[in-house]
Amino acid sequence: MTAPARAHAARPVVRRAAMLAVVLLAVSGCSSLRGTGDGGYVEQLGSIAQIAVADRDEPIELAGDTLEGEPLDVADLRGEVVVLNVWGSWCPPCRTEVPFLVEADAELDVPFVGVNIREEVAPALAFERKSGIDYPSIHDQASEALLGLGRYAPRSPPVTIVLDREGRVAAVVSGALTSALTLTELVEEVLAEDG
Repeated sequence: MTAPARAHAARPVVRRAAMLAVVLLAVSGCSSLRGTGDGGYVEQLGSIAQIAVADRDEPIELAGDTLEGEPLDVADLRGEVVVLNVWGSWCPPCRTEVPFLVEADAELDVPFVGVNIREEVAPALAFERKSGIDYPSIHDQASEALLGLGRYAPRSPPVTIVLDREGRVAAVVSGALTSALTLTELVEEVLAEDG
């Protein structure tokens, strides 16, 4: 093959490689963890971190008004295992995981608390009604209440956190839940702990 012919044959390969680089760059931009003020969200499926009892931090402090305007302080739920879910209706993975949260909420006898971020009240309430979410959500439009989660404060939604009976973070699912069973098993493990 002549040099010009080889160069011509290589062009599609170079174009494909360049297109692949652009696609990978775009995808990594969507799935990178950015601060909650950036409008980012976690694109990947949920990755799970469980924290051993001996390694758990102090109880978290999380309080605010719900989407309905009622005060809610997670400290009032101490003594119970609690599921927290950080979400926004504008976040595609948050919308994807909602059926699993609703199913787990129906199966488990533990309180669920949502934390709605970067969103006005009206669209968040409409999304809750449409999705069948019955548990309360703290309205945290500025993502300030999340600071009470300390080092577990999510950088982007969705994130689901299981608190032990003392209000300490026992498990974190970063990204969208892939099933209700994933969450129910995490909660049941924490329920089985001495306490």
